[in-house]
Amino acid sequence: MTNEWCGWREATERALYGPESGFYTRPGGPGPAGHFRTSVHVSPLYAGAVAGLLCRVDAALGHPDELALVDVGAGHGELLTGVLAALPAEVSARLRPYAVERAGRPQGLDPRIVWRDELPAPGSVTGLLFANEWLDNVPVEVVETDDDGVPRRVLVRADGTERLGEPVDGADAEWLARWWAPPAGATGGGPGLRAEVGRPRDAAWARAVGTLRAGLAVAVDYAHERGGRPPFGTLTGFRDGREVAPVPDGSCDITAHVALDACAGPSAKRLTQRAALHALGVDGRRPPLSLAATDPSGYVRALGAAGAAAELTDPAGLGGFGWLLEPVGGACAALLKDWDA
Repeated sequence: MTNEWCGWREATERALYGPESGFYTRPGGPGPAGHFRTSVHVSPLYAGAVAGLLCRVDAALGHPDELALVDVGAGHGELLTGVLAALPAEVSARLRPYAVERAGRPQGLDPRIVWRDELPAPGSVTGLLFANEWLDNVPVEVVETDDDGVPRRVLVRADGTERLGEPVDGADAEWLARWWAPPAGATGGGPGLRAEVGRPRDAAWARAVGTLRAGLAVAVDYAHERGGRPPFGTLTGFRDGREVAPVPDGSCDITAHVALDACAGPSAKRLTQRAALHALGVDGRRPPLSLAATDPSGYVRALGAAGAAAELTDPAGLGGFGWLLEPVGGACAALLKDWDA
């Protein structure tokens, strides 16, 4: 890591994905599970829900000879492993699972899983693309308004020290004006207001959706909507399960919430994880107490599953995550009706 001044996008790219010292790519690193708990790590119920969604996509597509599941930001392959365990044999036999991850392939992974450091070619797969907490790690520029209310790019060094750089202009300024206010323009915002320029995430999501010939693309992430953007931004760090200052030296995860509404295409649907998982049959209702008398072991298992489901759908926690569902081709557009109120 160098200690020269640069924008947060460049600094984050080096800190997370540098070949030798990147937080995610350094050899022998623990992966995301070693530092924070995602929905994938809470319970097998999450992988089961994704397996159920994959089966719906399979049916909508007419049960193709080869069905793809593309896990973008796959970590150590935990989601794919869980989905493979939950799928019916008939679907599993036709499945082509892809893990897209810039870190190396972990040992002991199911040999059926194709490990890639980049997305499949455009229009090359048919099935479900699922990106769980991927977009929040796509590096972005951070801007802050100066004393005159002018948005300026925030420059940072590897030790986390910041200073304001040049005023934001060009495509980044246009994105802010459309999607984030304040500090969207040169006037109207007070000093110290911050924003993250989500333009690289819009492009990354468009590329991901474009890998599908037909099917459904789903992004799940910390999210906010225009009109409710955090006035001081969301850039932060995580290490060993704790939130820490975002220092771009490779020692911690660096993340920022995602403007999913900016990523969304015209046919996409946005909803909360709570609503999405409820539609996929995951809820936190406790089993009837009578089950404890007739099947004590079954009651304990059901109670544990209800607790995990409650955590996954808690609106103040994981249940408040945003889901972005984008169909490719007419066959999967009807699937979005499953989430209509």
